[in-house]
Amino acid sequence: MRLLLDTHVFLWSVTDNRKLKRTARDFILAADEVYVSAASIWEIAIKAHLGKIEGDPEELAEAIEPSGFHELPVTARHGAAVARLPALHADPFDRLLVAQAMSEPLRFLTADSMLSKYSELVDLA
Repeated sequence: MRLLLDTHVFLWSVTDNRKLKRTARDFILAADEVYVSAASIWEIAIKAHLGKIEGDPEELAEAIEPSGFHELPVTARHGAAVARLPALHADPFDRLLVAQAMSEPLRFLTADSMLSKYSELVDLA
């Protein structure tokens, strides 16, 4: 199984945060490949600057590979796929992550239950 992590799931994973449930940790460990989107690092940079999230985007970008994860670049195809999504969620980062998961395809692990309405590829952490 190939897996894309939601931004919060990535943060919780690399910081060993208790918010990441054991079942989600097991799901990550069972995956053949685990991806972190460049969009997640961008989201952390913006939301950390606004005080909405904690994390150093440079340190977190450098933590992707040592964590055993792969970076998923944002492509024009991913951006265009956002236009095909229904307006179920307002956060542009989440919408892009869902579009990436659907385009690749990848399972998408998130704690946001609203995102499960987009696709059967969305799994709740």
